[in-house]
Amino acid sequence: MLKQNVQHLIQDMTLEEKISQLVQLATPFFKGSSDQGFITGPMQEMGITDDVIRNTGSVLGGSGARETRNIQDAHLKENRHGIPLLMMADIVHGYKTIFPVPLAIGCSWDMDLAEKSAEIAAKEASVSGVHVTFAPMVDLVRDPRWGRVMESTGEDGFLNSEFARAFVRGFQGTDLTNDKDRVAACVKHFAAYGAPEGGRDYNTVNMSERQLRESYLPAYKAALDEGCEMVMTAFNTVDGIPATANKKLMRDLLRDEWGFDGVIISDWGAVKEQLPHGVAEDEAEAAYKALTAGVDIEMMTTCYVDHVKELVESGKLSESLVDESVERILTLKQKLGLFEDPYRGADEKRAEEVILCDEHRDVARELAAKSCVLLKNEGGVLPLQPTQKIALIGPFATNGDLMGPWSWQGAYDDVVKVDTGLLNKLADPSLLTVADGCEVESVTSEQLEKAARVASDADVIVLALGEASFMSGEAGCRADIRLPEPQLQLIQEMKKLGKPIVTVLFNGRPLDLHGVVDQVDAVLEAWYPGTEAGAAIADLLFGDVNPSGRLSMSFPYSVGQVPVYYNHFNTGRPQPTPENKERYLSHYLDIPNEPLFPFGFGLSYTEFTYDDVKLSSDVLTEDGVITASVTVTNTGDVAGEELVQLYIRDIAGDVVRPVKELKGYKKIVLEPGVSEEVTFEITEEMLRYHHENLEFKSDAGKFTMFIGKNSHDVVSVPFRLVK
Repeated sequence: MLKQNVQHLIQDMTLEEKISQLVQLATPFFKGSSDQGFITGPMQEMGITDDVIRNTGSVLGGSGARETRNIQDAHLKENRHGIPLLMMADIVHGYKTIFPVPLAIGCSWDMDLAEKSAEIAAKEASVSGVHVTFAPMVDLVRDPRWGRVMESTGEDGFLNSEFARAFVRGFQGTDLTNDKDRVAACVKHFAAYGAPEGGRDYNTVNMSERQLRESYLPAYKAALDEGCEMVMTAFNTVDGIPATANKKLMRDLLRDEWGFDGVIISDWGAVKEQLPHGVAEDEAEAAYKALTAGVDIEMMTTCYVDHVKELVESGKLSESLVDESVERILTLKQKLGLFEDPYRGADEKRAEEVILCDEHRDVARELAAKSCVLLKNEGGVLPLQPTQKIALIGPFATNGDLMGPWSWQGAYDDVVKVDTGLLNKLADPSLLTVADGCEVESVTSEQLEKAARVASDADVIVLALGEASFMSGEAGCRADIRLPEPQLQLIQEMKKLGKPIVTVLFNGRPLDLHGVVDQVDAVLEAWYPGTEAGAAIADLLFGDVNPSGRLSMSFPYSVGQVPVYYNHFNTGRPQPTPENKERYLSHYLDIPNEPLFPFGFGLSYTEFTYDDVKLSSDVLTEDGVITASVTVTNTGDVAGEELVQLYIRDIAGDVVRPVKELKGYKKIVLEPGVSEEVTFEITEEMLRYHHENLEFKSDAGKFTMFIGKNSHDVVSVPFRLVK
């Protein structure tokens, strides 16, 4: 269907039919769905008519080739123009084969694997009838109290942008129309959803436009530059206006400045939420503001279908705005080839072959291993040996709750449990003993006593601890981000046995690890590793894979520091060293300023030294290039992968600049005793930033280049930019 055909179709549609295209409803409203008619509570109160349903433009949450085909079949029989439905769903880190949560994937710093995970998720989703995924979520995050940090790739705009591009490439491929194994991507949440006050979901966001552009917008822009087809609005306010009603954000920035001509969809209920926000007196005003701002699809509220017709007929709202939104929606359906093949890739038989196949599980296992971060390994307790007696203790020892939030179609029964992973490595199954020790948030004396008995004869204790998946994700905010007290109590009981203790953590956020890291010999941060969790963890614990993950979000020393992030400002009274306790400096009286584990941190089973850090010149010209280099040597006994990180600081800017900013990274694999020179090119473009007047440019003057193994442990070299 050519563009003129889309426009011709719009001309043949009634106003009511066009408005219904702007509505997204969940599957219970549609004939053919497995839960048809299960409309209760708020959905029942929506008052959706049959006329609206037969003309609705998209479905939320349809799954499985049979269901999506049945829904589409029933819909096409009743829609006057034969306009197919768009099937949309939250395929965030896997469809049935569940990969690590995005924050974990961020710790892999591996764009190829990130792209491959999205490609596999798209393939499984597409064969199941899904056309659009509500991913990637690229919100920059600095507050681990917020439950949705697990859905982001971390605290750095540069790294998030790299992942945004990788995920979009994976989901969409290069030929969305003809490649039926791909789905359209929807970047979210626009904008700055990751900065809610108090780390509380849906809460107020308040920041300057310069900070918004400098830190929070780049990853959205990167996704759109990669061709992302859709944008989802955020629940929060931006400069005092809810994002879903924010004309400056949607029309001026997205449409006019960035040239985005794709579909904008609200998050669930966000159009109507203008009323409690206090910017709309009634639903009619909410509909007017959202559509005027540029929101094409209203998800799961009825402000558009109930009020847009009267707004148009009264002359308050131009019908051309409705037509624009309908054209964008129909154009996306055309791009997906739905007018020619409304079922697209949905195929029950092929789904059985594709979903959760060995190839997909192998990639999930590799990515899970690369996403885990070794935070501590005192005395070389790791790697374990297959002949050791191991006591596996903790609420996640045999638990399938290792996929994390937004693992919608994932099943506990498909997850490789931790005990299974360890058993597959041991020389004799009798070497492994297992006890839960406690529940996630409760404990009994009997559980503790059994754990002590089970561990009494072990050579080493492996504790499988963390957060249940409901404690993270949307609305999973926590003010106290320590492990629940029963698990800390379990650690203390195990400590009494005087045996080496390895702790494996399953969680969706950086935690306050006091009571953990100071009590045990080794800590492996596993996040929520997904379907192949136990296999990947066993690979790491037994040394078949050398840990290579590096933190993409800082771990706070205390929740009182939050937000704590590496690229902060220096203040006018900086604390020069942690040891300097002079009162009138910017520091705490009772805790350090520094995080417990900084951005970029992660250990290996080998050691790497950095020598001969230098620049090819100490002067950079506007159109020139200088080369930063370092010699990295594996001084340990096993091969390992090192992540070499490049940071730069602008010493004096038009506005205050961060103490350092990530500008590049390279992964190298070195055998024991081998050295390699790693180089980075530095250009003027890398030094640009938003000035007081928001102009994006660089300044001549002094800079510092840093190279190191994380954002804290670096070697610096000065240089100048000359214009």
